[in-house]
Amino acid sequence: MAGVPFDQLSGQIWMNGEFVEWDDAKVHVLTHGLHYGSAVFEGQRAYGGVVFEQTAHHERLHKSAEILDMTMPYSVEELNTACEEVIKRNGFVDAYVRPIAWRGSEMMGVSAQANRINVAIAAWEWPSYFAPEERMKGIRMDIAKYRRPDPRTAPSHAKAAGLYMICTLSKHAAEAKGYADALMYDWEGYVAEATGANVFFIEDGVIHTPTADRFLDGITRQTVIKLAKARGIEVVERRILPHEMAQFSECFITGTAAEVTPVSEIGPFSFTPGQISQNLIADYDVAIRPKAAQAAA
Repeated sequence: MAGVPFDQLSGQIWMNGEFVEWDDAKVHVLTHGLHYGSAVFEGQRAYGGVVFEQTAHHERLHKSAEILDMTMPYSVEELNTACEEVIKRNGFVDAYVRPIAWRGSEMMGVSAQANRINVAIAAWEWPSYFAPEERMKGIRMDIAKYRRPDPRTAPSHAKAAGLYMICTLSKHAAEAKGYADALMYDWEGYVAEATGANVFFIEDGVIHTPTADRFLDGITRQTVIKLAKARGIEVVERRILPHEMAQFSECFITGTAAEVTPVSEIGPFSFTPGQISQNLIADYDVAIRPKAAQAAA
């Protein structure tokens, strides 16, 4: 798939209640979601033909739409069914799944209350976000110039397309300097998250992670916290100042795309992937496998 534009892939996409060929899943250039960022989306992974935590993802999609004053025309159950059928029709076993809802082209202006809310679900084969050898030795991250916005100035708890503009800019800047990703601070200067993943630190066997009230509380983040607690590991959610990174021994990020990925460097701060990170990678790999596959193993 490397080098092939996404609009030139093949398969079927679920779009507004119907399955269409990949080439026919199009929107007009004068679409509100394109011009004003009025779109919400999810990123999901299918393992063994089963989408991990798909109900939680679709519930969050509904919540994001609500925050953006969009009424979803399909229930969580309908989205679950459509998602499962997308995987089946395209013959995927392990895949990335992208549901998205956006305002259409009925009105072209800041106000678009009469615009149709369109919904689509696409899927494609996509390996781990980071190469295995890079993942296990720990990725290198820069520190982003841009910060996550004050929740009083942007809908920070929605997975809204427009909020990812500064993430794209920050990741581009980091990659241009040879890093894999960038860490973003919040508007007050506390550690927030990576451009598309949540961040965790370890000190003396205790996991520390930023309180997720100023950015998206990732579903993978929630899963890993449960897995850590199941191992008896203490997890502390709190505000973390940048200088505190010097005292942490391990660091890892979590996300649907990133899964659980150790970090070896954030700007001037260094970390050594250790046993806790490795255990949580293994625990997560078990958690995401369909129960039927686990039973057969």
